[in-house]
Amino acid sequence: MLEVIIGQLFSLGGPILVLLIAMSLLGLTAAIYKALQFARLGVGRHGGSRRALAAWTTGDARGALDIAGADRAAISRVIAAGMTALISNPGDVAHAEQVAAQEAQRFLATLSRYLRAIESIVQAAPMLGLLGTVIGMIDAFANVAAGGGAADPSALAGGIWVALTTTALGLIVAIPFYFISVWLEGRLDAERTALELAISEVTLARVRPA
Repeated sequence: MLEVIIGQLFSLGGPILVLLIAMSLLGLTAAIYKALQFARLGVGRHGGSRRALAAWTTGDARGALDIAGADRAAISRVIAAGMTALISNPGDVAHAEQVAAQEAQRFLATLSRYLRAIESIVQAAPMLGLLGTVIGMIDAFANVAAGGGAADPSALAGGIWVALTTTALGLIVAIPFYFISVWLEGRLDAERTALELAISEVTLARVRPA
């Protein structure tokens, strides 16, 4: 397989193959970056925020803020922003909800960054692979035409087989990144839902002075 890929690099479809390899490296870099970013921002890690919300709903505003402040997960920063706004002005629930929502939007915008690049690779890789195959087959049949239709069938079949490797490589690139994209999008959607519920708990609870 490696010899076939190397051979393709010097064929008419070589630039397509180079582009697919570059896309796979770009997608891998983006996927690793997103996985590390999700871990750093505490995506899916809600233990600290749940403890803070439990203290908040019992009226322990100061304790809730301390718990949220000690947690490194971004969801805790979001609810801490809403709690601080409500402690400062207990009657202005709308303002507190707006403050928390803005913090949540910044957090979600950060998580969404570069996801579109992975999705683009999923969509573009198979089409590029097909393009490489079409170019390779055009080249193979052009050789037949140049030989007056008397080209060696084994050479023609070999050329088509080599050309089809671009389609295979396009699928090899696209399929893993499809599942990576689905996994990242699923975690992002779950985090968005958790943020909405957490903000609702903060704004619906009665606040006592800290």
